[in-house]
This record gives sequence, structure tokens and C-alpha cells, in this order.
Amino acid sequence: MSALDNKINERFPGLVVRKDLVKAVKGNAIVPTYVLEYLLGQYCATNDEESIQSGIETVREILRKHYVHRNEAGLIKSNIREKGRWKIIDRISVALNDKTDAYEASFANLGISKVLIDSGTVKAHPKLLVGGVWCIADIEYDYTEDKNVTPWILGSMKPIQLSQFDYEAYLEARKTFDTDEWIDLLFQTVGFDPEMFGRRSKLIQLMRLIPFVERNYNLIELGPKGTGKSHIFSEFSPHGILVSGGEVTVPKLFVNNSSGKIGLVGYWDVVALDEFAGKQKKVDKALVDILKNYMANKSFSRGVEPLGAEASMVFVGNTKHTVPYMLKNTDLFDELPDKYYDSAFIDRLHTYIPGWEVGVIRGEMFSGGYGFVVDYLAEILRHLRNDDHSDRYRDHFDLSPDISTRDRDGVHKTFSGLMKLLFPHGDATADEIEEILKLALEGRKRVKDQLMRIDTTYPDVDFSFTKKSGEKVVVTTLEEAEYPAFYHRRAQDTDGSPGNGAEGEGAVAERQMDHQQAEATVRAAPAGAGSSEGHFSFAENQKGVTFDKLFGSYLTGASKITITDPYIRAFYQVRNLMELIETIAKNHSPADEVDVHLITCMDGIRPEKQEENLSAIASSCEGTGINFTWEFDDTNTIHARHIVTDTGWKIALDRGLDIFQQYEMNDAFSFANRLQQYRAVKAFEVIYLRSKT
Repeated sequence: MSALDNKINERFPGLVVRKDLVKAVKGNAIVPTYVLEYLLGQYCATNDEESIQSGIETVREILRKHYVHRNEAGLIKSNIREKGRWKIIDRISVALNDKTDAYEASFANLGISKVLIDSGTVKAHPKLLVGGVWCIADIEYDYTEDKNVTPWILGSMKPIQLSQFDYEAYLEARKTFDTDEWIDLLFQTVGFDPEMFGRRSKLIQLMRLIPFVERNYNLIELGPKGTGKSHIFSEFSPHGILVSGGEVTVPKLFVNNSSGKIGLVGYWDVVALDEFAGKQKKVDKALVDILKNYMANKSFSRGVEPLGAEASMVFVGNTKHTVPYMLKNTDLFDELPDKYYDSAFIDRLHTYIPGWEVGVIRGEMFSGGYGFVVDYLAEILRHLRNDDHSDRYRDHFDLSPDISTRDRDGVHKTFSGLMKLLFPHGDATADEIEEILKLALEGRKRVKDQLMRIDTTYPDVDFSFTKKSGEKVVVTTLEEAEYPAFYHRRAQDTDGSPGNGAEGEGAVAERQMDHQQAEATVRAAPAGAGSSEGHFSFAENQKGVTFDKLFGSYLTGASKITITDPYIRAFYQVRNLMELIETIAKNHSPADEVDVHLITCMDGIRPEKQEENLSAIASSCEGTGINFTWEFDDTNTIHARHIVTDTGWKIALDRGLDIFQQYEMNDAFSFANRLQQYRAVKAFEVIYLRSKT
């Protein structure tokens, strides 16, 4: 186990589980993750391997005997009849039969209904009435000749969720983790390997948890399919429910006037609408109107009386087009159904998670480390809904007075949610608070900037904050920095001309320049800018960065290039080196020769493989006019990473050549594998210096 896994087990004994065990026990059981982890938490919440294996077998046996597969429902019914009583794991929902004035339970997989259940159980677990709850139940069989009486009897029932927890112990344990460790613990709890993701990517995915800790929080995430957008809302918590956006009706979501039955928002902490995107989807306008009122005022009415609820609303859907295409031709809400493509609805969204920054989930991304039993964390998050951390930044920063009340509310709720997730104990540094505040502002800015493209009545907003020192920090979105030519368009700019009150090209260009010069803007070195010195920063998840753009024009004309990077060891690092040499090959004259020399450190694990790969590069360079050599620093003390040319250029790299996030290198048909501009980068900086001599 890693040092972090040992620490997790030490600080949270009995409350964590190894995340790869879920796959080990799931088999073909179609049950949410929190159901499996509930069982694993009973038998496998330890780091003792022997106990884990024994627990796995126990859980498998429980699932084998008691989980109801639809295709085996007949066998289970027979077991109940023959034995008189049988314990099952199934999803149970309850409805009131007003003709008999009795509550009746239905079992989703077992396929039985009209099972009598006492009103006390229903009052104790009201979610049985809406959507249903996964339970462990004892079913009895007692046949009578009365056709109006069902032979199935509910002996006992226990919802699969934690009964109690020690919140103060949770806070005390949190204090023993530094911020990076805590982020990784939460990330492993969600099910992903933190080593495969950068810090920004982790925080973006953890933002999906905010609706569980914030009441009446409105979140949207649109992006490519396969990025795990709906996973958390269907698998993570017994307090959230995921429903298809196309199946939602006013009675199901809010209230049924004929029966007076409250809908989903009255019983669940989080209601997520899946497959929300799709311009051609038919949507009930009455539903949209009630939803807009609920998202703004936390209440709803269907002409009887106003009712309040605390459920957070989440909207997740797939996009068909790339971000630059949407920015050039429409906007980032392009895929919404027509009835939802409404400025009043969009303005009620507190944040927009950029789903395109989350990579398509691959098998190696899942975690084998330890995380919380998700049911335990779900109860903690529910408890945190009572707290408000929205003002925790005010000792260090002041938001721009230009930010409207609705924008400020969105920023505050996102900021509060992230603070509860990461710093429930309240001990955060000014830098950590600033990082969270920027994410909160960015999420709301993404909403507002698109509104300005949709509706001409929305004014520009200065999404910035001021440090107590007086320094102003302007927040920008990553796509704003990547595609400034497309991003800064208003609703009246769509025809490409300055008519109808639109800004002229000069004004638009000036506004773009203002944004690009803002402190928080990520700037990329343009191709062909090799004659100028400069310091450039690149944000995590930024795309379009290539060695050709970074280095090509700076290396042109050099006859000797020295690369110093202590970490050219693993295969992917040697491949980065080869791609740099390809850039050199593209930019040097066939009539000239270039000496490329590498200074690195020897791999302490597989030095023979390292030398084999470097020798392969040298062999490939033969006949190209490039002479590649290398040497190992015997002292193993070099730390600087830079490229130096005999034309006077020194390029300082804080990450060396290791700037790209992990991608699928074995897929010959992957664009990210073949072309650097399709890879997401890590956060890094590069400095170009020219010798004065």
C-alpha cells in the first residue's frame, strides 16, 4: 500500500474500503456502488489482506444468495414459498392504495407488488414513496384463497444506508491530512486514481459533489460522452437520484395536483437529469416555468399553495461539437433543448462544469487505493448541508462590486461547497482560498459569458477580486484563453459585422486584448515568435500546445542544441524527447547538420531499457542530418531543466519535456497519440532568454 493508503486506514479505521473490491464482488449484479460498498464496509473495511479476501467471499455469498436478479426472480419466489421466509436485496418503492387506505410495496427485481407495509416504516423512510430505496428485507409467504390478499408479507426491512457517524471525529481526522492528501482521498473515494490526473482535473471532478453539500444548488455539466458525468449521481449516494431528462414531468418532479403527492424535489437532496442535452427533445413548457421558479426561489406551486424544497438540481448531457466550434458558431449551451435554451433558465445556474476538460474514462484511471465507504461520506456531506462557508474568503479578498447579486450568489454557493468538501475544519491558507475562489468565479463566469452571447440585455461583468494588498486578480476561463478570437462575442456580433449596435472589430479586439493581459489569463507562445524573450504560463487541461509552437522557431538555425532534463527515463519521457527531435528535424535545413546532446540521469530501476531507447533514437537520427548523443550525470544532482542553443537561446522549463497528461499511447488511431495538439497539458511555465553576448 502507498503511504497515503496506510494513513487513510490509520485515521479512518473501519470507514474505508479498497476501491477495486467493488469490481471484484459486483459480477453481474446491477446495483449502485453505494449498495456494494455498504456490504464491503461491513466485512472488508480493513487493510489486512486475509480479512479482505474473507470479506470478499462473504459479500459474494450474500449477493449470490440474496440479491435478486430479474431473470432469477422465479427461483427466489420459490425459495420464499418453500422456506417460508427469505432475505433479499432489492429496490423497494411504496404507493398509497386509497381504496384500501393501506401502503403497498413493490419490489423492482423480484416483480411482486401490493405487499402490505406499515405506515410507521413509510414515515421513517419517506423516500420509499418517491423513486424507491435499496433495502435488505425479509419476505414471507402465506397463501390464502382470498384473491384480494397478497400472499407476500414484508417481515422486516432495512434501507442500505449508514445509521450513525461521528462528525467531530471526521473533522479531527481531516486535520491530520494536508490538502493534497485530502484531495487524493476524496478522489479515490469517487473511484479514480489521483496519479492519473492533475490538480485542476481533480477539483473539477470533485465539483460534482457540491450539490450534495449545498442546498438548492443548480449545476450543469455538458461535455463529450464517456467522461463519467452521471456516475456520481447514480452510484455515489443514497440521497441523490438520477432520472432521464426525457422522462421528467411536473407531477414526477414537483407535485401531483390530483393526489397531492410531492415529487422528487421534496424527498431527495440531489435530483440529476441525465441525457439533458438534445435540441430536438420535446419538453413541457410548464415544467420549464415551474423549474425556473424553483431554481430561483426554492419553491414551487401548481395553483394550490406554494411549497418549498431543498433539492439541488443537476443537469448533465453530451455535446456533439468541439468547444472552438461552439464558440465560433453558437455558444456553450448550444445542445440544450429549445425550451431550456432560455436566458432566464440559464441565468439560474450557479456553475457550469467544463465537461470537455474531463478525459474519456479508461480502465487504468480507476483507483486500487483506499477511499471512504461512499455511504459514510454521503452522510457526512448531508450533514454539511447545514453549514455555510460562503464568507470564508473575506479576510483575504474582496469580490468586484461589479458582480451582480445573482452572480455573487452563484460564486458564493460554489465557493462554500468546495470549502466544505476540502476544508470542513476551516483551516485553509490564503493561497488555497484563492484557488477555490477562482474556480467558483470561473464556473459562474462561464454561465454569464454565454448569456451575453444569447441575450443582448446582459451587460459585461468584471469577474475579479482584490487582495487586501490592493492587487486586482481578473479571472478567466480556460477556453477564453485558448480561443480568444471566438470567445469574446456578444449576441449582436453573430453576423460578423458591427451593425445593429454591435461593437466594431477594433473594440472587440481591444476587449480581447484587455482579457489577454489580465493577470489570470493563460497565454500561449504563438508559432513563429522565436525572436522575442518572454515568460509564458500554461493552465492544466489546456490543449493546442505543441513542441513545434513552443520550440520550433527558437531552435531554427542552431547547429548545437543541449537538452538538460534529469527525467528522461520512462518510455513516455523518452518519447517526448523523440518528438522534440522531430520538431528539430522539421525546422532545420537539409543542407545543415545539428548536434543534439542530452544530459540526464540514469534510471535506477531499468537503466538497460533507458539506454536501449536512447540508442534507438540515435539510430533513427542517422541520415537525417541530426547527430544525437547523450550522457548521464554521475552525481545525480542536476535539477534544472532547460534547452540551450549555440544561437544564444536558453529555454527554461519548470517541467522539462514532461508537459503532457497521460494519454492512450497504445491506440494507433487516437489523435492524442498521433498529434500533440489534441493532448491536454499539465500546468507548466516556460521562459525564453537570449544571451546578450
